[in-house]
Amino acid sequence: MSRIVLGVTGGVAAYKAALLVRLFTEAGHDVQVVPTAAALEFVGAATWEALSGHPVQTEVFERIDEVPHVRLGQTADLVVVAPATANTIARAAHGLADDLLTNTLLTARCPVVMAPAMHTEMWEHSATVENVATLRARGILVIDPASGRLTGADTGPGRLPEPEEIYAVCLKTLTGRTQDLAGRHVVVSAGGTREFLDPVRYLGNRSSGLQGVALAEAALARGAQVTLVAANVTIEVPVGVKVEPVVTTAELREAVLAASEEADVVVMAAAPADFRPSEVAGAKIKKRADGSTPTIELVENPDILRELVSTRAGKTPVIAGFAAETGDENGSVLDHARQKLARKGCDLLVVNDVGAEQVFGRPDNEVTILRADGTEHLVARADKSTIAHAIWDEVVQILE
Repeated sequence: MSRIVLGVTGGVAAYKAALLVRLFTEAGHDVQVVPTAAALEFVGAATWEALSGHPVQTEVFERIDEVPHVRLGQTADLVVVAPATANTIARAAHGLADDLLTNTLLTARCPVVMAPAMHTEMWEHSATVENVATLRARGILVIDPASGRLTGADTGPGRLPEPEEIYAVCLKTLTGRTQDLAGRHVVVSAGGTREFLDPVRYLGNRSSGLQGVALAEAALARGAQVTLVAANVTIEVPVGVKVEPVVTTAELREAVLAASEEADVVVMAAAPADFRPSEVAGAKIKKRADGSTPTIELVENPDILRELVSTRAGKTPVIAGFAAETGDENGSVLDHARQKLARKGCDLLVVNDVGAEQVFGRPDNEVTILRADGTEHLVARADKSTIAHAIWDEVVQILE
């Protein structure tokens, strides 16, 4: 059983936190709810006490004999603030301690998760952006809000994620995984690109995006701010990950280069098409009456990984690539991968043997991680989450 402090602040989304309390308590966790005075205007103390089984207080001078403003943070295994308003985020970023919740945040020595909820204009304001960056740099996991219907008729980013989604993030944080990516911004690409022949058909590949999404989820659990550039990925992406959907290799290149400008790590797990048709037909290509077949001329797509490396120019990002290889008469899988690492110039290369249905769409994998310093690490077959953490272990070594 874990001791969880749930901070609730003054927003309409406070009602969702009641469901979050229920999820924690039904899983056997001990929950102490610490609402702000404004939060009690939305959901009363009686509700929090009934759901948690503990008395509720908001100020440091209540039940002073138990020194709650120190004890709560010292004894917690996890502090969660949901919803976290712009006001509370600002107070936490500046170290203010003017109520029980902000005192608890200052004394907490456990992981802290904050789930913002506010109007889009407030979330995108430069002050909030800077405050969130400050909290993330200190190791606090600030989940990006969802996009959807807000108070009134407003729609946009700022909606509190659903309680089940926040709960899932908290469970991963409680596993004890070190927050060694806290304060880092990582960019992960995932999936396979499509190059259109006509309005109906395209050239593509079998990449499912499973490993890329697992990398994004693992980085989030380790405290990173995560941007996922997703090429035709249909699987569920964990809450808290910023998603940039793309279709073609050109779109993938543009999105990755833009996101990498402020990133500490870029992992190119996507499978971009090496070639695209030189021309895209404006109408569906029809079968010919004489039985002849059309000739499709291909041109080479840009090498995104190579471009990332060549434009890094002494900046800080660690750059990792993926190599989906098969052996042939010219060499083994690792022979081809070592040559690719030398050509690309990235810091590490994750090698997949994609022969015999071994990778695409499967929940597990086996990889070899090659590093530019010549070291090689075989990661035995395991689920893709385990593979993802092994890759991040190598990245963290380089970062340090």
